Amino acid sequence: MAHSADLDLFRQRIAEALPSANIPTLLLLLYQFTGKEYWLNSPFVPVKSGWGDNDSGGLADKLQTEIRNAALAAIISWRRGAQVAKQDLSAEELIRMLTVSEAEPIPPEYADMMFHKLRRYSGAIPQPVSLPEGFRVLIIGAGMSGVAAAIRLRQLGISYIQIEKQDSTGGVWHSHHYPGCGVDTPGHLYSYTFASGDWSKYFPLQEEIDDYFNRVARDFGIESSIRYGTECLVTRYDEESLTWHSRLRLPNGSEETLVTNVVLSAVGGFTTPKWPNVSGLRDFDGPVMHTSAWDSEVALDGKRVAVIGNGASAMQVVPAIADRVGALTIFQRSRQWAAPFPKFQKPIPEPVQFLFREVPHYEWLYRLRLSWIFDSEVHEALQKDPAWPHPDRSVNAVNDGDRETYTQYIEGQLAGRPDLVAKVIPSYPPFGKRMLLDNGWYRTLLKPHVTLVDEAAARVEGRSIHAINGEMHEADIVIVASGYDTTRYLLPVQVIGRKGRTVREVWNDDDCQAYLGTVVAGFPNFFMLYGPNTALGHRGSFIFTIESQIDYVLSVLRQMGEKKLVEVECRQDVYQHYNRKIQQMHQQMIWSHAGMSTFFRNDRGRIVTNSPWRLVDYWKLLKVADLGDYRTVPQVGSRLEASVGAV
Repeated sequence: MAHSADLDLFRQRIAEALPSANIPTLLLLLYQFTGKEYWLNSPFVPVKSGWGDNDSGGLADKLQTEIRNAALAAIISWRRGAQVAKQDLSAEELIRMLTVSEAEPIPPEYADMMFHKLRRYSGAIPQPVSLPEGFRVLIIGAGMSGVAAAIRLRQLGISYIQIEKQDSTGGVWHSHHYPGCGVDTPGHLYSYTFASGDWSKYFPLQEEIDDYFNRVARDFGIESSIRYGTECLVTRYDEESLTWHSRLRLPNGSEETLVTNVVLSAVGGFTTPKWPNVSGLRDFDGPVMHTSAWDSEVALDGKRVAVIGNGASAMQVVPAIADRVGALTIFQRSRQWAAPFPKFQKPIPEPVQFLFREVPHYEWLYRLRLSWIFDSEVHEALQKDPAWPHPDRSVNAVNDGDRETYTQYIEGQLAGRPDLVAKVIPSYPPFGKRMLLDNGWYRTLLKPHVTLVDEAAARVEGRSIHAINGEMHEADIVIVASGYDTTRYLLPVQVIGRKGRTVREVWNDDDCQAYLGTVVAGFPNFFMLYGPNTALGHRGSFIFTIESQIDYVLSVLRQMGEKKLVEVECRQDVYQHYNRKIQQMHQQMIWSHAGMSTFFRNDRGRIVTNSPWRLVDYWKLLKVADLGDYRTVPQVGSRLEASVGAV
């Protein structure tokens, strides 16, 4: 039971937080804490209001006040030691709670995944994995994926070695420093299910995200064992010893060969910058920098700055530097859709941060709501309707409604400038490319010293940049915001599998494929996180996708230990069938729409980055590995025998 003085302070802090708390989440909390149906019925049922977490629930002020007062009483009672009335929710209760809170039906099949998240939020850890003495895993990378993998392997007692070419954890969030760099997923979703973020902003920026991954690595005891400044150059599978031999470059420049039973790649997909095909760009008479390698020593103030590109990184950097530069010219290769971003750079009030920290149930329920809004809600609207009469502009009626909503938003932002409206509204359907969030982009275009060139840059001569249409602009500095080579997975490492074939040969360079985005036929005991067809083109928390992949890898390793297996390799027929299936799914989705070019597709027109699955379906596929999908080799005494799973 809390001390009275502490309780008084706690009451005061919670009372300060509740005016800024999310009303639909408080309703869920009230039902769980009190067990009273009252809070899930009229007049408290929230009303859907645009896109976002719907802080007010669309309810009248009087009802919001009643909810806050009741929430304060329920939280204080809980703090005093009262039991949570609905500690163990049924699937039906959870789905009903979320359906009321989101003001739209939640499919019943989501219950298991939501319970899984709740268990993770509460700190549940699976049973240890038993593997032979000396069995080791190499983790390549200590970014977002690598940190999560190392924590899980350590928790389950699996021996591993982790290398990271940078001097710290954090991956791209450690290496990227361009102005405005941040995440376009809410911070509470851009967090591991097992580690809260304690974010200061709803959508945190680079430095805070980098600090989060570093803190988590320290808190879970993996930070000190990472071999920093160490890069994997080549990893080769030895078919005789059934082990991987990885050639590493050490911090002093020397090389070492490391032998492990398993290799787990966590190199990420944003490691190789993509440069545009602009003649003379490298010879520009002034500083040229890609956003991935920002040089803070380059002075922007008062200078003429040209930005090549208008995608996600450009949309962040342009508003961040616009008021510093003398003139800003943006070369736009193709148009982008951008949705309203009402919580851009909005701080989370300190009392609300206290609420998240001190009342974990509130954070868990808030994150569950976000996971539907950002991970799942939009998926159905991305399916092509073969009977839809306007396939040129949209793929179905809902998508057409999105088009109308976003068009009206853009026209409102650029009111009085029909010339700009004509330049920015895309002809292809919303979500056909990655949906961006407007963090001041349209307001920036209205500034008198900002020029949008509705053509790609074609060539550079001295300090002159010429667009394809012949338009020419002078610049002192060029910022390249053209993204990354996202279709060539595993590019930073040469991976050599069975019969000496490299993964680039197997994939014909950029025709990347994987079973469940995680394993490749011909590469035994090799796993990758953030593999082909795992990106969430329909928005959402990619961290949960990565955690699901890690669960799958651990399921394979657990079964290797239980069945005394020394080699597992995805069967070729399983590999091919899966990749045919997901491409068939993609043909029914917006990303195969012919009206736009996108980094989602490779040079052959095949979609290699995005996942076609609903998150719940992909999670179910990864829950438990089916070793029938693998060719396995068990240890029988001193003799190895091959075993092939049934078709």
